[in-house]
Amino acid sequence: MRIGVLTGGGDCPGLNAVIRAVVRTCDARYGSSVVGFLDGWRGLLEDRRIQLHNDDRNNRLLAKGGTMLGTARTNPDKLRAGLDDIKQTLEDNGIDVLIPIGGEGTLTAAHWLSEEVCPSSGAQDHR
Repeated sequence: MRIGVLTGGGDCPGLNAVIRAVVRTCDARYGSSVVGFLDGWRGLLEDRRIQLHNDDRNNRLLAKGGTMLGTARTNPDKLRAGLDDIKQTLEDNGIDVLIPIGGEGTLTAAHWLSEEVCPSSGAQDHR
């Protein structure tokens, strides 16, 4: 199984900790690889990504603030207009499940996307 992860909306404490936990859990429990989409939903629209590994770099994330993937506030209408691009990005990268991390706007977009494209399981920030 291949997992995609992104951080959307504004920056807040704990984003790197969630990314680290996703990578560690997917690797250790399920043997799954994780792809991180850069700058939130924009990275998914434009197919900008990095492979995330359960290694020393991942372990050092706890000491760093912000989000190593970057984040952006992307208008949900842009996501709807880019649905074909999103589907293609997910297909090209073999993504089975998407884990968006963010607030209400990010999770609203994730819910809509899960109905249209692929399963998603969001992690909400509590600012």
